[in-house]
Amino acid sequence: MNANDKIKLTKRSVEALVPREKEYYQMDAELSCFGIRVNPSGVRSYFLRYRNEHNRQRKITLGQHGKITPDQARAIAKKQFAAIADGVDPSSDRANARTATKVSELLARYLEDHVMIHNKPGTQKEVARLIKATIIPAIGHMTVKAIERKDIAKLHRSLKNTPTQANRVRALLSKAFNLAEEWGLRPDGSNPCRHIKKYKETARERFLSDKELGKLGQVLNKAEQEQREAPGVINSIRLLALTGCRLNEVLSLRWADIDLKLGVLNLPDTKTGKRSHVIGSLAQAFIASLPHTKSSPWVFPRKADISAHIRVNHVERAWRLRIRIAAGIDDARLHDLRHTVGTYAGQTGANAFLVRDKLGHASTAMTDRYVNRDDDPLRKLTDQVEGRVVAAMTGNKSGDVIPLKRGKA
Repeated sequence: MNANDKIKLTKRSVEALVPREKEYYQMDAELSCFGIRVNPSGVRSYFLRYRNEHNRQRKITLGQHGKITPDQARAIAKKQFAAIADGVDPSSDRANARTATKVSELLARYLEDHVMIHNKPGTQKEVARLIKATIIPAIGHMTVKAIERKDIAKLHRSLKNTPTQANRVRALLSKAFNLAEEWGLRPDGSNPCRHIKKYKETARERFLSDKELGKLGQVLNKAEQEQREAPGVINSIRLLALTGCRLNEVLSLRWADIDLKLGVLNLPDTKTGKRSHVIGSLAQAFIASLPHTKSSPWVFPRKADISAHIRVNHVERAWRLRIRIAAGIDDARLHDLRHTVGTYAGQTGANAFLVRDKLGHASTAMTDRYVNRDDDPLRKLTDQVEGRVVAAMTGNKSGDVIPLKRGKA
């Protein structure tokens, strides 16, 4: 049979088509431009030929024989003919679908062109983690244009047991889809995150009591004596408890950032930007007692590589798996030492503005929960807080404050 001769495509006639060295086409006698392609492997696929509105010939595959019957393929071809008559170009639509930007591609661009430029390293790391672990597995394969509000809502609901994370994912995606509009990947005003209500987040209130600080001090001293933790880990935790700084601020502290005469830590890169953090006489004495590796700029250098500071996850792991458990404060986070300083500051009667400056918050919104409004000098406040922390951690109840750690000043 000549392949150019048209035959009615039926199950029997299609299966009678013999594979050749090269693929060939057999057209249908019943419906013009409908046919089947026979590959050398024996795979047979139905197709439709047509001309688009620009009079260019196109061909689209309708399905594989065995998965659809000749009659089903013919019916699909007729529907496509009707759409073509209305000006639709199915081949072009499929090409666009294949080349459309995926959500994974949008998020990769969002990371590179926005997050890595405008956000701080800690935020960069967290955004990358959320994208990789949570968003990509759920909707990364979908195209940016195809994403609807119901898709975002479904992802948001799946995270309802972790409301803070759910809200962060929503905020991240909202920004990414705003940029998608700016980059011409979606129509203006089409952000699918709109009208998705955030979950209510319950503020986690936890600070350490004097008794708990005392137990923590004992655990740190014992770990130091028995050399069960790296000195940098132990001393960074002590400095967190004294100053109320954030962990990354303490670990990234350089000797050049410290001014013991003025009693300040000049923090170059914090959550609220560059700022000076006031420290009292006890923190000054403690810092002065720390070992100083002259060949390293860091206050807390890594043991294996003194050109870099201790990793955040190194300290967090030691705290989470060993130190807090030994101290009997299993539910306490390292960040709760910062809450403790804020709480102690508030209990001195200091006003919200002083506690704001003490903790380095951008506004008093985060500090109002710690304080009653009153006036008190910031340095007096700092000395009071440090005195209480040291007294608790050393077990000194006499009221005379002794250094947290003895050493050369």
